[in-house]
Amino acid sequence: MLDCADLKTWLHRDFAQRDILLIVLASFNAPCQIKDLAARAKLAGFRIPKTWNPSNSLRRSKGMAIRTPEGWEITETGKQRLRNLGISKISAAAVQTAIDLRQELSKIRNVDTRSFVEEAIKCYELELYRSAIVMSWMGAISVLYSHVHANHLARFNAEAKRVDPKWKDAITTDDLTRMREAEFLDRIAAISIIGKDVKRALRDCLARRNSCGHPNSLKIRSNTVAHHVEILLLNVFTKF
Repeated sequence: MLDCADLKTWLHRDFAQRDILLIVLASFNAPCQIKDLAARAKLAGFRIPKTWNPSNSLRRSKGMAIRTPEGWEITETGKQRLRNLGISKISAAAVQTAIDLRQELSKIRNVDTRSFVEEAIKCYELELYRSAIVMSWMGAISVLYSHVHANHLARFNAEAKRVDPKWKDAITTDDLTRMREAEFLDRIAAISIIGKDVKRALRDCLARRNSCGHPNSLKIRSNTVAHHVEILLLNVFTKF
């Protein structure tokens, strides 16, 4: 759940004894002995006080850590405890980004949209990075469809027909989905619903969504997801 390098970020905060032990335990990929736990904490600049009894603390953790024949290991309950404390693989800076993103939620007027974006942020906080990217894009494109349908449908259809004479006028929001999303962004930029720079940023988000929506070898980290969600928040969710 945590890398050894993450310990330097989290161990030097005002957490309870049990939570500190869980943090160290979460950096192991296999069961460990108490001496191993203490040694790893020391490497991160934290010396476990002699007055502590790590074994007793973990034993009384209510199932958040268990002792097996091979040693101590953190359970899913323990991992969830750390997530509830805001502790995960994402860096301290990324944690702050999640807080900043949540502050932007209050600017979203539509309750359903706000709930959808909040779920995308939760995926980010739970390290479900591909899900966060896919969900946030789905919400953003839905907002754009609704905005065009409610305010610019005639202009949109006119521009769509100018580019493609075979285009059949859209009447409902579902009709708008007949057009490829990349082309949809081109059309709404052409009638000044979004600017060229915004279109370029949204096309990047779309490409990222397409990559994350299919099994492949692409690797992404928290900062990429935070950037993706922030672009959509500032240029779609809080604007339309």
